[in-house]
Amino acid sequence: MILWDGGNNDLPFYRPDVHICIADPLRPGHEMSYHPGEANFRRADIILINKCDSADAKDIASIEANAAKVNPKARILRANSPATCDKPELVKGKRVLVIEDGPTLTHGGMTYGAGVVAAKRNGAAEIVDPTPFAVGSIKETYEKYPNARGILPAMGYSAQQIAELEETIEKTPCDLVLVGTPIDLTRVLKIAKPAARVRYELEPLTPGLLEEEIRKFVR
Repeated sequence: MILWDGGNNDLPFYRPDVHICIADPLRPGHEMSYHPGEANFRRADIILINKCDSADAKDIASIEANAAKVNPKARILRANSPATCDKPELVKGKRVLVIEDGPTLTHGGMTYGAGVVAAKRNGAAEIVDPTPFAVGSIKETYEKYPNARGILPAMGYSAQQIAELEETIEKTPCDLVLVGTPIDLTRVLKIAKPAARVRYELEPLTPGLLEEEIRKFVR
């Protein structure tokens, strides 16, 4: 068995026996307007609508309607994506700087991610805007992607950019740095302030259903 994860920028290079496409109801319509995501949406055997715990019902329904229109043979499943914090006691009542996955806030077009969701659920007093304290390429990122303002995108495509991200974190006045990136940022940069990390998992609304659908293809 070969399990291939195409991320957000690829089509499979081999014809898969089972093609799963994850759709994001926090960005309804993107599944029809962005390539190659749109092509994956049309080709998929299973369309998994994630983040149902933080999305509006009408946005979930719009993705289901688009699936019925362009890929009526696909099996449509729903799932939650609960965000958990490793140190929730540090968040409550604090001024929090949230760092989110870079591509989510830049060309992904989002204004928040799992970090903001966790900050609000754990009672943060304030989400601190790092925009006035951004330096170098981080400042340029806000100019190019104004939707990212208010949250800090984890931009680290070079040693210089990592240093500028580190400097922006240091200059932003906050009680806690809440990291919502897929990787542990402390492995690539130094965060001198108190920090906590947010993780998120897949939680199918009907337990076992995704596994059951995959097993049909495996058989």
